[in-house]
Amino acid sequence: MILLECLYHALVMAWETFWALVLGFLISGMLQVFVSKMAMTKAFGRTNLKSMAMATFFGAASSSCSYAAAAAGRSAFKQGAALTVTLAFMFASTNLVAELGAVLWLLLGWRFLLANVAGAFLLIALVWLLSRFLFPRNLEVEARNHAGGEGEADCCGHDHHHHESPSEDSKWARVARAFFMDWGMLWKEIAIGFLLAGSIATLVPLHWWNVLFLQSGPAWLRLIENCIVGPLIAVASFVCSVGNIPLAAHLWSAGLSFGAVISFIFADLIILPLIMIYVKYYGARAARFIVAVFFLSMVLAGILIDLLFNFLGLIPAGPRPPSPVMEMGIRWNYTSWLDLAALGVMGWLFWLNRSHRSRTR
Repeated sequence: MILLECLYHALVMAWETFWALVLGFLISGMLQVFVSKMAMTKAFGRTNLKSMAMATFFGAASSSCSYAAAAAGRSAFKQGAALTVTLAFMFASTNLVAELGAVLWLLLGWRFLLANVAGAFLLIALVWLLSRFLFPRNLEVEARNHAGGEGEADCCGHDHHHHESPSEDSKWARVARAFFMDWGMLWKEIAIGFLLAGSIATLVPLHWWNVLFLQSGPAWLRLIENCIVGPLIAVASFVCSVGNIPLAAHLWSAGLSFGAVISFIFADLIILPLIMIYVKYYGARAARFIVAVFFLSMVLAGILIDLLFNFLGLIPAGPRPPSPVMEMGIRWNYTSWLDLAALGVMGWLFWLNRSHRSRTR
């Protein structure tokens, strides 16, 4: 009975967010087709404002799950991209993408979406700043030497990001292919995120979280502690990319501070499997420094975003809303019509992709 309740809550979340995911993947596919990446790697060789800005832009356009972002970043690094620029690309490709923004808006509201976007830019700036002071001088050379000795295959079985299509491909067929490649990379993480959030909402009473989140004491101490605990929960949860948004919504209902929720969302790049991948890609020493800079940047970004939004009066006030995982239900309303429209769009893209594959055999 409890298992069925967990599955039901996960299904409800999928029902509420399906149309937003399809819209996000469609926008992502259009960006990948209509935005050229030919000069991307060439522009990443130096760590400066221009290269960091371009890495952020192309990362946002690439739309990756955390594993694919790591693989694509390592590919760019092997081809000559600077290490810090590579890290910026990885953060942008997981935190500034359309599908994450759509789900974040649906489950947590526009304030969290705005905080995520502002925080992502702040996070990239912090990574740039901290890497300059914390990375040893020879770290990049050491990491590049290690990366050069590895094969090209992604050890997690995720495909590297989209290669250029032959010139005879129609643009919309390429959009359809990009759509389903992104869907194929992300569906497991999304499903795990929904299942985990549904299970936690069902099995873990809200007051249990008080053991982890400081609820009293000086505000500054509570903020710092929450922003440290948020990423640590993400590390242990194994959920990446869009899949961690449902759990973030539940943690907000459970009492995690505003900035700490943002820190939690950012921490999809330091889950335990990815840390092991960084060791394989860059070597143990470089991986330690990369994870340390990531963690410090996530904590600081959450603290600064919390302070900024508190100053601007943008942090939601009053009692915390009930967990959306528990409150949502399958009802015939505007969401149903949007889901049906999204299903139609998905069917059209499937037909385009299938037709193109049949013609090219």
